Amino acid sequence: MIQVFNKEVSNFLNSLTAYIVIVVFLTIIGLLMWVFPDTSILEYGFADMFTLFRFGPYVLMFLVPAITMKMFAEEKKNGTFEILFTRPLSDNEIILGKYLAAMVLVLLSIAPTLLYFFSIYQLGNPQGNIDAAGTAGSYIGLVLLGGVFASIGIFASSMTENQVVAFILSIFLCFILYDGFQQLPGLQSVNSVRIILEKLSIAFYYNDLSKGLINLNGIVYLLSVILFMLILTKLVIGSRKW
Repeated sequence: MIQVFNKEVSNFLNSLTAYIVIVVFLTIIGLLMWVFPDTSILEYGFADMFTLFRFGPYVLMFLVPAITMKMFAEEKKNGTFEILFTRPLSDNEIILGKYLAAMVLVLLSIAPTLLYFFSIYQLGNPQGNIDAAGTAGSYIGLVLLGGVFASIGIFASSMTENQVVAFILSIFLCFILYDGFQQLPGLQSVNSVRIILEKLSIAFYYNDLSKGLINLNGIVYLLSVILFMLILTKLVIGSRKW
């Protein structure tokens, strides 16, 4: 697993993809938090990071697939897919190594936003007038959500050798699982169906976490989705043996 992890991280850091993803994420979030009037902290005057945790998922929904789209698709295209599995590594170790490498990039994208937290902390009136504990809880939710998107992206990449297809499929699945169920037309009129759809949507659980409310049900659900997607990935790559 360590070999796969090191290889993937090295490939990311030696390419422009990782740096572009990090810069784009920070730029978009920075503009939303400090520049655009409708979402700027300077405009609405509250010392919090609501903008990051409200819009961050939608930014990650596009950027995380850009990180994961090549993980298996490139191996298949370059003909190194079978070679990868001739190494003395189990399927679980290969998948987990790639997943953890993707998570490193997710964390590297999110970590610099702590500068925004520090800025708000300094600008607060009085200074430090921000719910640090609640913000920490919100970060936990955002990191877990990034982990969910990473697992979906790896699954999508295992489905095809075309990186563009993997990218598009990953975005589609991320959207559907995040809050797409709640947007299905014609189903919201049935109350029981609406409740089920809401509870199937990741956004239902993430919204509490994004407010700093550490909800055990939400954490368990997000971890369960990650595990489920990684199991699906194992089933897909396992089919190569047949």
